[in-house]
Amino acid sequence: MKKLITALAFASLACTTALQAQAADPKTELAEKIVKLRQGPEMDQLTSQLAGSATQDLIANWAPRLQNNVPKAKQQKASEALNAELKKYADDTQQLISKQVAKVSKDVLVPAYAERFTLEELQQIAAFFESPAIKKYQTTAPELGNMFIQKLIDASRADVITRAKKFDDAAVKIVGETAAPKAGGPAKK
Repeated sequence: MKKLITALAFASLACTTALQAQAADPKTELAEKIVKLRQGPEMDQLTSQLAGSATQDLIANWAPRLQNNVPKAKQQKASEALNAELKKYADDTQQLISKQVAKVSKDVLVPAYAERFTLEELQQIAAFFESPAIKKYQTTAPELGNMFIQKLIDASRADVITRAKKFDDAAVKIVGETAAPKAGGPAKK
């Protein structure tokens, strides 16, 4: 009986050691570390953009309905109510997407990093993302990106408006100047 208990104890120890060895794969550990280091303001911005894109789809669907189904006198109030609901939707959607980041990162990115990079490369990448300069960059990159985008929009606005006017002029020649039919209404021939 004592030999059986000893044998079971050794077998259990061997299994535990094997599992720890699998879990302690240095490449996987470094890949997990890199994925965690990559999370931050840029990932927050990505989840915000994804939620914003989903919100834009709703706006495109419901804006014409607001115009066509709600009397003009009530459109302002209805618009405010829809905007409040859109904000709730956008916030909820961003949270739902954010909750999936860790799981998808672990399922997709960790194995991809471990497969594509050597241990030495993973160590270098981890050191890179741990450096104070990169941490500062990750913190300020969204703000700098927004500044750049705003200045780019400002700098190109006049040219884009001019080009839109040219498009409108060409479209009038092709389609004519009649008002567009209301969404959902029959088109005139």
